[in-house]
Amino acid sequence: MQLFLYISDFIVPFLILAIVAYGILREVNVYDNFIIGARNGFLTVVKIMPTLIGLMVAVGILRASGFLDFISQIIGHFSARIGFPGELVPLSIVKMFSSSAATGLLLDIYKDSGTDSLCGRIASISMSCTETIFYTMSVYFMTAKVTKTRYTLPGALISTLAGLAASVFLAMQYPT
Repeated sequence: MQLFLYISDFIVPFLILAIVAYGILREVNVYDNFIIGARNGFLTVVKIMPTLIGLMVAVGILRASGFLDFISQIIGHFSARIGFPGELVPLSIVKMFSSSAATGLLLDIYKDSGTDSLCGRIASISMSCTETIFYTMSVYFMTAKVTKTRYTLPGALISTLAGLAASVFLAMQYPT
């Protein structure tokens, strides 16, 4: 176990050193390329900042207004019939917009139900099986200047539904 700890401590510095050494061997001006890449990365962050702020504000409004709880209660009645606990509906909805806000809801579920409960296991698995659809679409499509999303949203929603179904199935297959 200690070996893995040592490896994990040194893997990132070793990787950085290997990249720099490879660049020097290929006679590439590593520092100038790093500065150009950092500038391009910073400009990308500046471009996507309004989208990020808009998504964060929207999620905050949904949570604070009680609309998320209202929708969750309505959907929760139907989802409980198919084995998906109603208390996980807010997590599933918020996860489509913001992973960090969903993590906050996940911690609330852990406090209420426990990490080893069925809800805790389903929530944990669903967090790893689903994606922040609207965040990803808005950031990547804006950066790539894609205007016609075509089948992206329906495909992403179907894959999220499949991830949620898989999380229920897996959590029920391997009880603690």
